[in-house]
Amino acid sequence: MRKSIKSPGMAFRFKRFARKKFSVFNSLGKAVTIGVLSGCALASAHAVSVNPKEKSELQIAPDTLQEVELDEIVVTATKADLPLNLASKQVTLITSADIERAPIRSIQDLLTHIAGVDVQQRGPHGVQADISLRGGTFDQVAILLNGVNLSNPQTGHYSFDIPINLSDIDHIEIVQGPSSLVYGASAFAGGINIITKKDAHSNAFIEAGAGMHALAEAEARLAVKSQPWLNTISAGYQRSDGYMDNSDYKIANVLWQSQFRTNDAAIDIQAGFNDKKYGANTFYSATYPHQFDDTKGIFFSVKGESTGKLKLMPQIYWSRHYDTFQLFRDGTPNIPAWYKGHNYHRSDVFGANLNMQYASKLGITSFGAEMRNEGILSNVLGKAMSDSIDNYTLSDNRTNISFFAEHHFVFDRYTLSVGGLLNHNTALPDQFSFYPAINASFRPISELRLYASWNIATRMPTFTELYYTTQTHIGNTDLEAERSEAFEVGLHYRKNIFRTDLAAFYMRGRNLIDWVKTSPDALWESRNHTKLDKTGFEASVNLNLAEWLGSQQPLQTFSIGYMHIRQNLLKDELISNYALNCLRNKFTASLQHEIVKNLSLSWNFRWQDRVGTYVRYVDLKPAETVHFKPFSVLDAKIAYQWKKMSFFVDANNIFDKKYIDLGNIPQAGFWLSGGANIRF
Repeated sequence: MRKSIKSPGMAFRFKRFARKKFSVFNSLGKAVTIGVLSGCALASAHAVSVNPKEKSELQIAPDTLQEVELDEIVVTATKADLPLNLASKQVTLITSADIERAPIRSIQDLLTHIAGVDVQQRGPHGVQADISLRGGTFDQVAILLNGVNLSNPQTGHYSFDIPINLSDIDHIEIVQGPSSLVYGASAFAGGINIITKKDAHSNAFIEAGAGMHALAEAEARLAVKSQPWLNTISAGYQRSDGYMDNSDYKIANVLWQSQFRTNDAAIDIQAGFNDKKYGANTFYSATYPHQFDDTKGIFFSVKGESTGKLKLMPQIYWSRHYDTFQLFRDGTPNIPAWYKGHNYHRSDVFGANLNMQYASKLGITSFGAEMRNEGILSNVLGKAMSDSIDNYTLSDNRTNISFFAEHHFVFDRYTLSVGGLLNHNTALPDQFSFYPAINASFRPISELRLYASWNIATRMPTFTELYYTTQTHIGNTDLEAERSEAFEVGLHYRKNIFRTDLAAFYMRGRNLIDWVKTSPDALWESRNHTKLDKTGFEASVNLNLAEWLGSQQPLQTFSIGYMHIRQNLLKDELISNYALNCLRNKFTASLQHEIVKNLSLSWNFRWQDRVGTYVRYVDLKPAETVHFKPFSVLDAKIAYQWKKMSFFVDANNIFDKKYIDLGNIPQAGFWLSGGANIRF
């Protein structure tokens, strides 16, 4: 998995190993070719297997150059793509192999198995979940699909309403810590980039499954290649009666992607549709168990990439999200007279950005700009409209404009990147803010990478935080933008069968936004907390047991992960709904082994301890403030491979653990399901 190259500073060149396309930069008489994994953010602390025919070819100038070993993994946790050993941030990659052996039904389920990710599920199997990183909130994480930022400006509750099926995913990149320079101003606590498969030839995939609680699901995927085009289309459907009253759901996804490749240019087009309907029992307030949500999401994007001395990567995208929220589900008896009707929302995001990269003997320089417009139409959120549109009587709109620049110095064992983001939002008139980033790494030996980073980021309040005022909540139009500053040091060690990562961080949060109340009987209010500091560390160990102990024994892979966060509590005795309820400890472990030939069993265990409180309700009324209790869950998947077919059975929450991890919502108990798939 390594190649030796010789490099005086940046006088080396990579050839694309995964897409067979390359960009050539000439500088001072020396060719510098930077390998790019198009559309992907492949930043990883894990290894990726590469077909030998697709391995990167590294061409060098032969004279007076010093030899350096680099991993064949391209990372884009910065604005420029670099090999893994030159990266200067902690990043985690979930591979397609990880996904195939996990007992899961959605991306949200998958992320529960990562120690550094906090997942608070309201509904199972991707119905709705709040995803946060390093003690942040769900609104502080940027969610991307192939580099397109689909974060929802209405509320982060809907940021995963994206048209993606598990069979579409090649890998998922998780970048921890403030990442405004990389993913835009909204990446306050980090970013999650979902990367779809880039098929090399025509193929097809079909899967069907069923399980307890009337679970039924189906997925189909088709790829057709006709040089220079590759088109893929996938569709998925899942439904269940739910594990408790009013927890039923129906989810449908359609995703189309088209890729155009020549030696001179690349174009990536994608479009998708997501439809969810689900019972939302106590999702937002335990006073109302008959809530219901009906959401739809549409998106479209086009990305280009040129070749030449100056590489240009323009991108445009548009996404729209519809939300019809019913506090009382249609058909609910005895609806109170004060309830005048459902909440209707339509949010639109339009963005355009241009990233440019220039390589020279001094390194790689990335620079460019982005414009992102966010708007909402609603009958609950926003300012009064002069003329209503359908059910919408309120609206708001803002535009975020960013200019960025970053330069990477790469000298043998050292990497240093310095950059910053200059940001302006029209909701903050006459105000430009600068968010710098400095990242450095050092490789004392080829297997070990030490790194340190300093980053500052921001986040604008969502339209829900600004305007949502109901029987239970009070919005706040005077909210200020959040600001975070993080320092991090860590190491990454990799040698044959053994990989380990360790990171320690300190994060300072200012003007943090949260929904709080002064007593159990009070209303929830959105407020800025003036100060919230966090310290913590993450550690992981991964063992390839099959390579270590030999292929004749049954054990294949084993991994463990642990995260610890400590945060100062505010002096006021506010009851927090989100910001103060972070994970204090999370431990994960997974083991995969064979039972007999082609029959494998995967175990996934997690234990977590959440700091903070929630208001316990009795008979639909607030009773007392209680602390979250630690809990553990064990999941398992058994799979049998026969030629091109695979048969599997998932057992989730094997010991039927009863626990609450968010508000008053009891989580699903034991759930058995299974199915089969075939690849053509």
